[in-house]
Amino acid sequence: MTMSQQAAPAVSSPPASGPKERDGRTVQRSLVLRLLARPEVGVFLGAVAVFVFFFVAAPTFRTGSAMATVLYQSSTIGIMALPVALLMIGGEFDLSSGVAVISSALTASMVSFQLTMNVWVGVIVALVVSLAIGAFNGWMVMRTGLPSFLITLGTFLGLQGINLAVTKLVTGNVATDDISDMDGFQQAKSVFASSFTVGGVQFKITVLWWLVFAALATWVLLRTKYGNWIFAVGGNQDSARAVGVPVKFTKITLFMLVGFGSWFVGMHQLFSFNTVQSGEGVGQELIYIAAAVIGGCLLTGGYGSAIGPVFGAFMFGMVSQGIVYAGWNPDWFKAFLGVMLLGATLINLWVRQSATRR
Repeated sequence: MTMSQQAAPAVSSPPASGPKERDGRTVQRSLVLRLLARPEVGVFLGAVAVFVFFFVAAPTFRTGSAMATVLYQSSTIGIMALPVALLMIGGEFDLSSGVAVISSALTASMVSFQLTMNVWVGVIVALVVSLAIGAFNGWMVMRTGLPSFLITLGTFLGLQGINLAVTKLVTGNVATDDISDMDGFQQAKSVFASSFTVGGVQFKITVLWWLVFAALATWVLLRTKYGNWIFAVGGNQDSARAVGVPVKFTKITLFMLVGFGSWFVGMHQLFSFNTVQSGEGVGQELIYIAAAVIGGCLLTGGYGSAIGPVFGAFMFGMVSQGIVYAGWNPDWFKAFLGVMLLGATLINLWVRQSATRR
């Protein structure tokens, strides 16, 4: 057979391509599922429902002055709920935050009045004391390995007794003296307890500070290395330490952030009312924690956002004032909050489960 007679090699056509199979790792989730994965979505829907409910049930609720009152009530809770939420994302929580607010206000008032100093001296001393309380809580948690529940419960009881005993010892009363005529009072009041007008409606400056702190906390969580550390130590402390995350530094500074929030709210109370009752603050820590939980933060840590507690605090403000505007018995307020907390927790659970379904 000559070369010209050799048969040409057969050309085989490629097999028809069938439909590609994608495993679960490459499936693109829908926009709805991606939104449901956000921890603040559930509380946002709940806040909308509560707003609509009271908008219909209470005509007074629709006025600008009523909304200003709701926002003020929400801001005093929300400013504290933000650092409490960050701490919870980091895997811990603080039961002493409520009485720490009063400790801060008492310190500033007594240092200023009893030592006859400019009120800004008392404000700075109170800040140092508040940060020291937070640092102590964080150091004890990391040093002993005990649950933060136990450590901060001890701090809560200690501060509660100190607030009352020291105030009685120094002032001879259960409340501090009026500091409204002291040097620096008006300047401090303009920072912590002044008002501003928008469209003829007067708002407290705490509303503005609340939004500023929420934006700052969101930026820290989502855009900084420290935010990654918070999620890491809350998710798995040992794994975080193994990859180089400074666990001790992160947790102590988170407790100190709660101390900073306590100081700020304490200064607002002092310069709003000029005097402080030493027995106040008990029970407020549960409100702050509830606002964070309603906002999507898990008690187990590693999950949450800064925006969620904003809506959580807003729901508290709407409920506390909406009941009054609707003309209902305010004795039902705590019962309503309990139902709202349980309902929000169940909604958040359903949202997370829905977001994880394929």
